[in-house]
Amino acid sequence: MQTLRVELGSRAYPIHIGGGLIARPDVLAPFLPGGRIAVVTNATVAPLYLERFAAGLLARGLEVVQIVLPDGEAYKTWETLNSVYDRLLEARCDRQTTLIALGGGVIGDLAGFAAATYQRGISLIQVPTTLLAQVDSSVGGKTAINHPLGKNMIGAFHQPLAVLADVETLATLPDRELRAGLAEVIKHGLVFDQGFYEWIEASMGRLLSRDPEALVHAVHRSCEIKAEVVAKDERESGPRALLNLGHTFGHAIESAKGYGAWLHGEAVATGMVMAAELSRHLGMLGETDVKRITSLIERSGLPVSVQGIGARRFMELMSVDKKAAAGRIRFVLLERIGAAVVRGDVPQDALAAVLAGVA
Repeated sequence: MQTLRVELGSRAYPIHIGGGLIARPDVLAPFLPGGRIAVVTNATVAPLYLERFAAGLLARGLEVVQIVLPDGEAYKTWETLNSVYDRLLEARCDRQTTLIALGGGVIGDLAGFAAATYQRGISLIQVPTTLLAQVDSSVGGKTAINHPLGKNMIGAFHQPLAVLADVETLATLPDRELRAGLAEVIKHGLVFDQGFYEWIEASMGRLLSRDPEALVHAVHRSCEIKAEVVAKDERESGPRALLNLGHTFGHAIESAKGYGAWLHGEAVATGMVMAAELSRHLGMLGETDVKRITSLIERSGLPVSVQGIGARRFMELMSVDKKAAAGRIRFVLLERIGAAVVRGDVPQDALAAVLAGVA
C-alpha cells in the first residue's frame, strides 16, 4: 500500500493506494470512532463489493446502513439525493454517523454532497472503484449533483477523512469506463507534468491491458498532482482551476447529449482536443503538439470530436459553466504539453473556428 497526504492543516487526510484494500477495514479504523456507518453505493458496484466491504466493518462491531442507488449519471439528481436523506433519516443516522461513498464519480459526488448537507455536515470517506474516481473525483472535496442547465452546478466543498483507492476493483471495470478514466490521467500530464505525459504515451498499451504496476503508477502520480494542487488552492480560486482542462467544452457536451449518453471522461477527452485546437488558434500551441495530443487520446480509445450540437447551443451551455466570470467564458488552454493557463479573453473568431466543427 502506498500513502499520500492532502495537506490541509487540521483537515489533512491520507490517500491510500493499493490492492485488496476493500477487504482491509483496519486501514479505515482510525477514521471510524464507532457507532453507525452508512455506505452509499450503486446497483452495479453493490453485487461486486458491498458484502465484502460491509463484512469487515461489521466484524469490527459497527452498525452498517446500506444505501444502494441506481447506476448512472442520469441519477445524479435532487430526487436521488433526497432518497439518500430519506434512508439516513429512516435509520436514525445522527451527526456521529460516517458516510462512506463506495463507487465511481457519480456516487462520490452525490454521496459527498449528502454528507456535506445532512444535519449540516457529517464525516465522509471516499472508496472509489473506477479509474476516473481514483485519479480525480474522489480527491479534493468537490461534491455536487447535476442541473438540467449545467453539470455539477449544485454542490459544496466537503473534504473526506480519507480516500481508499483499491486498484483491484479496476479488474471488473468495463473497458469503456477504464478508457474514460484515462482521460483524467492524460489531463494531469497535459496540465502539470510533461514527464508523466511522456510516460503515459509510452505506457498506453500496459494501461489498456490493466497492467497492475502501470495502473498503480497512474493512480499514484495523478493523486500526487491533485493533492499538491488542492493543498495550494482548496476552493479553486487559483491554480486548481487548471485541472478543468477540457471540462468547459466537456460539460457542454454532457449537457447537450443528455447526462449519461457520453461518459464524463469521453466528453473531457473531446474537450481537451477542442482546448488544444483553441490554443493553436491563439498561437499558444503548435500543430505538432495538437496532433500528438489527439493521437494519444485516439490511442486510448476515446472520442476526439463531437457532432450534432451546433455552435450556438455550445455557447449557451458554456455560458453557465462554473468558471465563467463577469459574463466571460474562461477556458483552460495549453502553452505547451505540461503547462496550462486560464484565459478569459478568447477572441470570438478563434472560438468560432473551433466550434465550426461541431455543427
